[in-house]
Amino acid sequence: MPFGDMNVLLKYLSTIVDIALVWFVIYKLILVIRGTKAVQLLKGITVIIIVRILSYVFELHTLQWLMDQALTWGFLAIIIIFQPELRRALEQLGRGSLFSRGGNQEEDEQESVVNAVVKATEYMGKRRIGALITMARETGMGDYIETGIPLNANISSELLINIFIPNTPLHDGAVIMQGNSIKAAGCYLPLSESPFISKELGTRHRAAMGVSEVTDSLTIVVSEETGQISLTKNGELHRDLKSEQLKEMLIKELSGNIKESSSSLWNWRRKRHG
Repeated sequence: MPFGDMNVLLKYLSTIVDIALVWFVIYKLILVIRGTKAVQLLKGITVIIIVRILSYVFELHTLQWLMDQALTWGFLAIIIIFQPELRRALEQLGRGSLFSRGGNQEEDEQESVVNAVVKATEYMGKRRIGALITMARETGMGDYIETGIPLNANISSELLINIFIPNTPLHDGAVIMQGNSIKAAGCYLPLSESPFISKELGTRHRAAMGVSEVTDSLTIVVSEETGQISLTKNGELHRDLKSEQLKEMLIKELSGNIKESSSSLWNWRRKRHG
């Protein structure tokens, strides 16, 4: 192959890789901000950009100047307003699979969380204590967390049980867990409008289905009437689960990503370098 053709091929390949990486970053950002106030912010920025283009096309100079100022100073305002969210995002990036070598530690933490949830739901199911527990994953759930009472507490079966004891201040609504902590209790989740949900299921199941339709979270429901344990994910409802089944499903969903992303890369490096 001539040297010139090789340069052209490498240029095309680098362009493809460049575009693919940009789309991957955009996709990850969408997963992070989905379900948060940042979605509304993006809508506002989109409106400003559209108005800016229209003002240029129709030569509306004053409006065009205003939109230029909004875009110029808007990004600085975004950095100031969303400083805590940006800091958390950078911290998550630093703890990501490309830089982290603590795969086994993460698996142990996930297993500890799963054990606490299974133990609590088993206890509440036997006593027919209604419960609604949502485990956040990649999709942001900031808007739903803000509807409840902030806790930021370590996860334990005792705390989960205590929250849902009838007639206590926090027993209504959902508990939202993120990572290894309970972020908030008494949260409101969106109700599903699906006509295929059984009429015998109550508000907790409909809320669990609703949040699973708009996020990638896992939601566990304990029925107050029957004591049955159910799990929703990706708009699917798995009913009447035994403790062993629930534990197996949670470990599979939560630990699968760690095993596939973190362990595979690190194990490959260990084997390569002995």
